[in-house]
This record gives sequence, C-alpha cells and structure tokens, in this order.
Amino acid sequence: MTSATRLLDVLPLLRDLRIQLLATCTGSSPFQAGVPELLAEVGVPVLPWAQALRTRVDLAVSASFGGQLHEICGKLAVLSHGVGYNKTLATPDAGRRTPDAGRRTPDAGRRTPDPVFGMSDAWLLVDGEPVADAMVLSHPEQLTRLREACPAAAHTAVVAGDPCFDRLLDARPYRERFRRALGLRAGQRLVVLNSTWNPASLFGDGGDDLLPSLLPRLTGELPADDYRLAAVLHPNIWHGHGPGQVRAWLERARRGGLALLDPLTEWRQALLAADLVIGDHGSVTYYAAALGTPVLLGAAPLDGLDPASPVADFVRTAPRLDPLRPLRPQLESALSDHRPHPGPAELTTSVPGKSAALLRALFHRLIGIPEPGFPAHLDPLPLPDHTPPRHTTSLRVLTRLLGPYEVALHRYAEPSYEPEEPDGPGSRPAGACGGAPLQAHLAAHEETADREAVAAADVIFRDGAADDPRLGPPAAWCAEVLARHPQCALAVYVSAPDTCTVRLRTGATFTLTADASAADPAALASALFACLSAGTAPQRLIANGLTVRTTRARHRVTVAAADDGAGTAG
Repeated sequence: MTSATRLLDVLPLLRDLRIQLLATCTGSSPFQAGVPELLAEVGVPVLPWAQALRTRVDLAVSASFGGQLHEICGKLAVLSHGVGYNKTLATPDAGRRTPDAGRRTPDAGRRTPDPVFGMSDAWLLVDGEPVADAMVLSHPEQLTRLREACPAAAHTAVVAGDPCFDRLLDARPYRERFRRALGLRAGQRLVVLNSTWNPASLFGDGGDDLLPSLLPRLTGELPADDYRLAAVLHPNIWHGHGPGQVRAWLERARRGGLALLDPLTEWRQALLAADLVIGDHGSVTYYAAALGTPVLLGAAPLDGLDPASPVADFVRTAPRLDPLRPLRPQLESALSDHRPHPGPAELTTSVPGKSAALLRALFHRLIGIPEPGFPAHLDPLPLPDHTPPRHTTSLRVLTRLLGPYEVALHRYAEPSYEPEEPDGPGSRPAGACGGAPLQAHLAAHEETADREAVAAADVIFRDGAADDPRLGPPAAWCAEVLARHPQCALAVYVSAPDTCTVRLRTGATFTLTADASAADPAALASALFACLSAGTAPQRLIANGLTVRTTRARHRVTVAAADDGAGTAG
C-alpha cells in the first residue's frame, strides 16, 4: 500500500492522451491487503504479475525494489516510497527478490548487517547491472551516499525532488481548513501520534511497546478542550492487521476523543494541521520536522537505520518523550522551546516545488515522446471530511468559579487518577485565581460503554440532529434521560457545533449557543452546571450570559429559556 500510494502521487504526470496506463503488483510483499481495492479505485487495467512481465511497455514506474523488476520488458524508473533511502533491509533472495531473514555467516551462524534498502548492490544490481534505468533521488545527499555504496548504479541517479513533500508544501496555505476539518476549536492544539511499521516503532511489539500505554495517559492527562488527538499509523499496520483489528485495539482511546486517520488519504492534511507530532524514526515524523512542526520521539531506534542517513542524524538529536514523566509539561515545553531542526527542512528535497516538472520530463524522456504543451502539476491535497471529536466516555470535569457568570473548566477523559488543575505557564485559564475552590463533577456520554459511569454522572450528554426521529426533540430526550437516571442533574443534547439544549431536574430548559469555533457545547453545559451549583440564578445567566475559559481561549455563551418539548414551558 505504501508503494502504491507514492505512485498515485505521480499519476497526474502521466495523464496524456498518448499514454495508456496499466497497473500490476509484484507480489513480493506479504502486505497485499487493500491493494486490489486501491487499484480498482484508480480504474486502470490491472495485469497479473506474470502477464506484466510478458507485456512490453515503454516505461514502468515503481516505488520499491521488491520483485523481479529486472525482468520487465521496458525502461524502469524507481521512486522512493518514503523520505529517501534510510533504512536497512535483509538481502533479497536469488529468486523473487523478496526480503528474507537476513544472511548468516556459515561458520558461527551470526547474522551479518543488512544492506541499506535502495542504497546497496544487493538491492540495486542484478548480475552486476543496475535494475533501474532511472533511480529518482530527492537530494544530492542521497547521490553522495549512492556513489559510495553502489558506484555501479550511480549513473542511473536523477535528482528530481519529492512529490509527496511538494504536495505538502503546496497545501500549506490551507492549514486552517484542515484544522477545521479535524474539528479543532478555538484554543485547541492538535497532537498527532505517528508510528511506522517496525517492531521498535511507536506501535511496535518489540522494546517498550509504548503506544498502547501512552494513549490512555494522553486522553487522561490532557484536557479534552485544550488538546485534540489524532493517530496516523503506517499502512502495513493498518492493512497487515486489518482496519477492524486496529480500531478494536484503539477503541478506548477513540472513545476518549482520538481520531484514527486513514493512512492513505488524510495523514498529510493531519501533519499540516498539527501543532505537535509524537513519532518515531519513520518518514511521516521526518516530514513533520521538515515542515517545521515540533516533534517528540516516542520511539527512537537507531538499529535498522543507515548511520550516514539524515533520518539517523535526526533520531540522534531530536527531543525525546519520557514516558515515565507527566506528559503535559513535556508537550508544553516542546511547543514553547521549539527550534526547527535544520536537517529535515534542508535534506528532504533540494528542489522544493519542482518535482512535477522534473519527473514529467524524466518520464517522457524515457518513453521517447515530447512533453505535453501545458505545465506539469501534482493533484492538490483534498479537504478531508469533517471529523469532530466524539467523547463517548466518562469525563472528569474540573471547574473553578471566576465570577457569578464566569467559569474556568478542564475535562479529562477516563483519567486513571484524580486529575489536578494544571500548573505552569499557560496552564491555568486566563483570569483564573486561587480564591474560588476547585469543584469536580462527572459528565458522561449516553453511549458510554461503562453503564455504571452513566448512572453515576451528574451531567449526561449526547450529540445528534435536532430533528432525529429516533430520539425525539432535544428537550424531550433530556426529559427522558432525567427520568431514567435519578443521579443526573443536567441532561445535554448537542444538536450543532454551536448549540445545545439543557434541562435541569426542576424542569427548566435552556438553549446554549456560542460561536461555532468555541468549546464543545457539552463543555459549555458543564460550565453552566458549575454556575448553577454555586447558586447563580438561571434568570441572571439568561440576562448576563456565561463566559467559559479553557487554557488558551475565552468563550462567550448565550443562555436562553427554551420550550421544554414536553408540554410545559421551561
């Protein structure tokens, strides 16, 4: 899947009335899941590999060295399917050029070092001759390493940039749109967790296996209205284990608000939207650093990296996440102390924004036809579907009354211990003071799997369309919830990004409205609950409104009386 998606990056460069496209798959990778569906979506004829080897073509373009590429009948251009060539991989066998378990010396059975993938004669040569007619590199640094590692293939090298990174650069002006698509609200920071495919990666099964233990801590230690969490997992994780299995593994974190993003269509937009990336030694983390985004390495293995590669240098010097220390201070420090690492920005590509022109010229030269008379362009990154966070779990809510109509608020998803109001610069809401006592209550989504938590919640909420016939009008749903759960003091129906209906046990019903970019309406309802619990009269809130402060934002809320939807006035 990884190789296929890189080929999709350059597909627009072959949109030419003189060119017929065909697709095939070498079958050399054990990760085949998802590939047939992806190729079917592209909609070009797909040839079985054996037939493809018998079919004479003018040009074959690959994004990997796996399989019997040297047997293709035609010119061959090979692209990197990541950020250059940085990792070692076991020597391909003599038959299908499939990675084996590595070579062992015949005397002692010791495993010899694996060659660098894409930078060694084991991968680049067959019978002493280069496999590719053109090996596409993104930076002269790679050419220097290639000349040292495999001089026999150096003459095939063409420095033509990085089309994946160029698409990122081209989409930078739309960062705010991507943030809105991911449901980011005023004052929220987006933390993207990224894992490559490797036993020592952030989501690997070797070493400390960090991500499964890190995710519940992130959702439990980071206030839900200050941070948005998203995960980008390597396609081999996603399709090797199966999307359903990955979702099952991460279900608790997803209920806590984690967005699990499609590794093919949404990861670049997430990188552009991110405020911070927690990653490992994979290409996505390096691309984030190249964009100037703060990065913390959650896993940083040097084994398996070419020591002379830019990625190895980055892993040696980038800041690390310490899983034994509290997480939020580390994230805040990474953001406030960030200084862009010069290596990734400089070494990802030497010709930023020019890969389309250079690659199209190369492809047409290899085919033997002149280029079309219009400029070469890559496809713009699409705007993802709107995916606001959903906290379908219980939330521990900390509030502090700053005035009769103003509340500081932090919500934590299923914390493993009683949270405290954050300390340190920028942690307390603006205007917060120590005079008013800190109060806590439990809020729970109606669909929370832990039914005991729902039964014990002070505030029960859900989201849905105001006219959803399954639930009834919002106020009627609120009345039903209060009748079913005697512990609940406030029921909240979120019907729009800026609107919710709330009902008290007294029968009073209100509509809360705020700017669409303000905090989650369910959070605003928890602030209303804090005010009412402190003795503020509802009529005074209707007259004066409500101000809710999170760490980095101040939200103005309009409180209005509403028809209770059950036959009486609120």
